[in-house]
Amino acid sequence: MITGEIKSRIDSIWDTFWTGGITNSITILEQMTYLFFMKMLDDAQKTKEANASIMGVTVKDPTFKEGLWHNPDTDQDVPYDLLRWSVFRNKDAEEMYRIISRDAFAFIKNLSDGKDSSYSRFMANASFLIQNPRTLTKIVDGIDGLDMNNRDAMGDVYEYVLGKMAASGNNGQFRTPRHIIKMMVDLMQPSLQDTICDPAMGSAGFIVESAKYVQEHYKRELLKTDGMKHYKSGLLHGFDTDSTMLRIGAMNLMLHGVDNPDVEYKDSLSTDNTDENKYTLCLANPPFAGSLDYDAVSKSLLAITKTKKTELLFMALFVRMLQPGGRCASIVPDGVLFGTSTGHKSIRKEIVDNHRLQAVISMPSGVFKPYAGVSTAILIFTKTNAGGTDKVWFYDMKADGFSLDDKRSQIADNDIPDIIARFHNLEAEESRTRKEQSFLVPVEEIREKGYDLSINKYKEIEREKVEYEAPEVIMERIAALEKEISEALNEFRNKFM
Repeated sequence: MITGEIKSRIDSIWDTFWTGGITNSITILEQMTYLFFMKMLDDAQKTKEANASIMGVTVKDPTFKEGLWHNPDTDQDVPYDLLRWSVFRNKDAEEMYRIISRDAFAFIKNLSDGKDSSYSRFMANASFLIQNPRTLTKIVDGIDGLDMNNRDAMGDVYEYVLGKMAASGNNGQFRTPRHIIKMMVDLMQPSLQDTICDPAMGSAGFIVESAKYVQEHYKRELLKTDGMKHYKSGLLHGFDTDSTMLRIGAMNLMLHGVDNPDVEYKDSLSTDNTDENKYTLCLANPPFAGSLDYDAVSKSLLAITKTKKTELLFMALFVRMLQPGGRCASIVPDGVLFGTSTGHKSIRKEIVDNHRLQAVISMPSGVFKPYAGVSTAILIFTKTNAGGTDKVWFYDMKADGFSLDDKRSQIADNDIPDIIARFHNLEAEESRTRKEQSFLVPVEEIREKGYDLSINKYKEIEREKVEYEAPEVIMERIAALEKEISEALNEFRNKFM
């Protein structure tokens, strides 16, 4: 959890951007990310150098090499050492500004050494917009105290920055909370054999967390050439229509060793996206409450569910994009679970009857605060093209480890470990009753209830009978209390008046 000291540091950095003339929140995020990235590269190499020194070996594949780097923007050679945060950080304001704006920024733009990659494509049009040395010095001073090697801490920092972005006008941008992303990844347990896609990737939270999961659980396989090749260029795929977020996502992925992910500028619901039977796992939090004209939507999606609602069209997209046997975990607004329109009913019927719906995890409305108070759920299904839904697991999440108000303070109550443990042991759920927090519902019952997937449709509420005392007993007690009060008042008067 982010500390008060780090919050104050980020607040100060944010204010410095504003006073320096940069007031658009998405621009602040982008410029801040460039500087985070510069420091991350240096911090990561310092860690490698320390480890190599202990082992008595040289650093393998250093970012900052010996000798000179050729800056293609200026056609001049620059010492690699000068491009490191720990070096230019100690220069005077004018010199540091010159190095960062002219050389260090050009260096991170050209990290792919001229190779065509997702990163190089998105960085091609990147611009360094901090206008003066004084502003840059204050920002660098603020960032310098952050430990870029602590990925969890930096995730908290990034979450907080995005929260500030939302609070200042939001530009339609907000991110799925990191602990919810991690929960969904832990539920789906991606492997090195998967081909993973988020067709509404934003800042790449789902695919970055998937990369981290694979790194942690497939260390031996990643030592093999084929395994590493798939990890770097075949495992992860993401699309978005915001080039700034794609840039941020590409940088984020590079920091996790994913050199050339399939990250593209693409409208996933349009005819531009022809992906079909391609991926083994989809993880996403697609846009809610959008509405598109039929002409703007791929006809293959309208064939699955004829609707203009983006949340329903994305569910159809997952069905189309997945290979048979492919799995999906997607956040949906509650309306998807019980909406009565033809589009709502048809997509639920499609998933239940033609594929295998496995789980519906209802989340409390405060999960997305302070960005939004919408109630949401997670749908988990497998594409089969032949049905297979048997019993659907429902879970009523009441707490996610944080308060459900705008402050989202850390608390002890947290259902997430229980959700993960129970999902991976559904056989044990057979004995659970509808009065408990999780239970199984036969598919026949779901069909009988019009494919309604809201947990309250199936949950049993246990009402306890409350026995009240007889009115005459209560009246006697009131009379006795009145007598005591009267006697006390009389005693007070006799004593003091």
